[in-house]
Amino acid sequence: MTAFTPKTIAALDAPLVRDNVKQREQAGRKLFYIEGWHAIAEANRIFGFDGWTRQTIDIRSVSERERKIGKPPNTRDGWGVSYVVKVRVTVGDIVREGIGAGHGIDVDLGLAHESAIKEAETDAMKRALMTFGNPFGLALYDKEQANVADGPTTTELLTAAEASLRAAAENGMAELETVWNRTDPDLCVALETLVNKTLVPLAKKKAKAA
Repeated sequence: MTAFTPKTIAALDAPLVRDNVKQREQAGRKLFYIEGWHAIAEANRIFGFDGWTRQTIDIRSVSERERKIGKPPNTRDGWGVSYVVKVRVTVGDIVREGIGAGHGIDVDLGLAHESAIKEAETDAMKRALMTFGNPFGLALYDKEQANVADGPTTTELLTAAEASLRAAAENGMAELETVWNRTDPDLCVALETLVNKTLVPLAKKKAKAA
């Protein structure tokens, strides 16, 4: 039976960082969501690149019709397509499923189908991952968004990093682990995100240019 480590549990319990929340208007209402790429990045960060899988287990076309695309006087003949998809996310022996819908509009019927399938798969994946906790968008199902919070500032992140690196330089890796374990879990998660999203790409770019 899968048992999450304290670090993984802390990451799943952490609030959703407000900067990762997007917003759009739909039918006169404001909808809040996280993007598909961010959900995948969070799953890789929290569970590990080889610690989870995603499988599309059902896919159905529910609508296909001719329609006009664009606004007058520049309308064109095109297609509107809709799909419903079920996706299964597996972490160890924990299985979660989600159902999502996607819509595609294009002058080319094949491209309309492709767009609708991609959107439906992403929507279903996010719904499955959402059941694991706030970082995957669970916090957005609460109208008060009590578990959506501002992330640590860059200064706080760098201060935590400096303390850990200084401890390692002075007392070895064992002391680094001790300091890291004493650091606030939310700060650890944010620092890890900063490293993966900012410092690692910069280091790779510099190495490539050398």
